[in-house]
Amino acid sequence: MALTQVKSDSNSLMRPQPPAPVGVFDSGIGGLSILRALRAELPNERFIYLSDSAHAPYGERGDAFVNDRCFAITQQLREQHGIKALVIACNTATAAAIHNLRTAHPDLPLIGIEPAVKPAVALSQTRHIGVMATRGTADSTKFQTLLSHLQAQSQEPIRFTVQACDGLAAAIESQNATKIRALLADYTSAMGRFGNQKNDMDTLVLGCTHYALAIAPLRSLVGNAVQVVDNGPAVARQTRRLLASTHQLASCSAQHDEAGQTNAGTLQLLATGDSMALVNAAAHWL
Repeated sequence: MALTQVKSDSNSLMRPQPPAPVGVFDSGIGGLSILRALRAELPNERFIYLSDSAHAPYGERGDAFVNDRCFAITQQLREQHGIKALVIACNTATAAAIHNLRTAHPDLPLIGIEPAVKPAVALSQTRHIGVMATRGTADSTKFQTLLSHLQAQSQEPIRFTVQACDGLAAAIESQNATKIRALLADYTSAMGRFGNQKNDMDTLVLGCTHYALAIAPLRSLVGNAVQVVDNGPAVARQTRRLLASTHQLASCSAQHDEAGQTNAGTLQLLATGDSMALVNAAAHWL
């Protein structure tokens, strides 16, 4: 369901067409944390954000199901909206489908995400890093391989405490503050001690895009001494690099409609489920 409509008429073929948009999708509102970083890094780009809320959350679905949804969404965004690049704003979807999507769409620049454990290793002083993720991400071969690779590369021992946070993405999706707080308290308690002393977790990686939308209650539980790492800014920088390398970066001067108004920075919202939930979330987080 389109939440904003693009109007057209018979004269549109005579007007300069705006540059193609960048597609962004997630199982729900979590990817808005990535979209926020993308819009800050690329203010001249047009974006289309699709929330697959009718099938959320991906993190508690099987790989085959998530892979099918990713293929359907990619096809829709290409055929109906002519996207020039696609950001998969979901750790679970990236792990399940990005390699297959790259094979099926070799001409489409694809940007996936993964938990920001590599930058967390560089930040941590205690060498003990916590990771909160969906079960789909935590159990994925791609993620486990990443952790093993980083541990093998490290010149000194490094410890990861990984917590699968069942139900947390769904609670954030429904914006249930009481449940969000309760689940965060349960999961952070189960992980162990946070802080900057020996053996403490001094760095916490948010392995689901939804979790960045609950940063305030999470911060109150782990304390200000802990560095909380999400991957929004890094994804935005990679998207800029990829668009630049393919000569597809939008320039503000090139985007004007028939009234002379700029088209830079426009956003279209799409949802497969509750459209008002996405509208309200976007109004709040963007």
